[in-house]
Amino acid sequence: MHDTSTAPAFYKTARGGVAARLLRERLLALWPSLAGLSVLGIGFPMPYLRVWRDSAYRCIAVTPGHNGGWRWPVSRPGLTCTAPEDALPFPDLSFDRVLIVHGLELAENARRMLREAWRVLKDDGRLLMVVPNRTGLWAHLETTPFGHGQPYSARQIGRLLEANLFRVERRDTALYIPPVQWRLVLRLAPVAERIGRELIPSFAGLTLTEAVKDVYAVMPAAAVPVKRRVVLVDTA
Repeated sequence: MHDTSTAPAFYKTARGGVAARLLRERLLALWPSLAGLSVLGIGFPMPYLRVWRDSAYRCIAVTPGHNGGWRWPVSRPGLTCTAPEDALPFPDLSFDRVLIVHGLELAENARRMLREAWRVLKDDGRLLMVVPNRTGLWAHLETTPFGHGQPYSARQIGRLLEANLFRVERRDTALYIPPVQWRLVLRLAPVAERIGRELIPSFAGLTLTEAVKDVYAVMPAAAVPVKRRVVLVDTA
């Protein structure tokens, strides 16, 4: 995965704070309560996992890198660690929810990242991906972390998820304000979000895609025929 070191500095700015607040509102609209669930964030999810940290059973954030012999704790409610994007240090079926922010667009191998997310996600779990929109302004300005890596259209995200055994359930959008530092623009951000979703959804800065594991995609299309066995019983 490419470097995500620009993200911490971005979220300390007024522009980053507004962007985080607007995106958190959309995340909460999709996942209003994760009480008692295990949640994994991949990429740079820390500004967003906080909305569920107090209610979730466990919140863990994984940022790109190599961590050696790190072991998954069984009692701590929240933790940040580093791990390769294609070798997450968790057992199969560990998490109820997986959130990817500043992850997919920066991945060296997006397919491997999604396969790892599929592996650690429970069969009834859900994946939520936040990705820069190809037709939005935020994907084309490198002064924000959303302007790095590979942006995607909603259709491309759908095809990528389907190819990696996920099924899209819901979509949403965020960040209709231009990626500028102007105070007036930042102040009008909530109004711009409402108008943008109604009038120009294709020009959102970010696309949000919720998907579920398509467990049937890995099963045989038809039942495998079983040869009958004849058992002779002596009734004499």
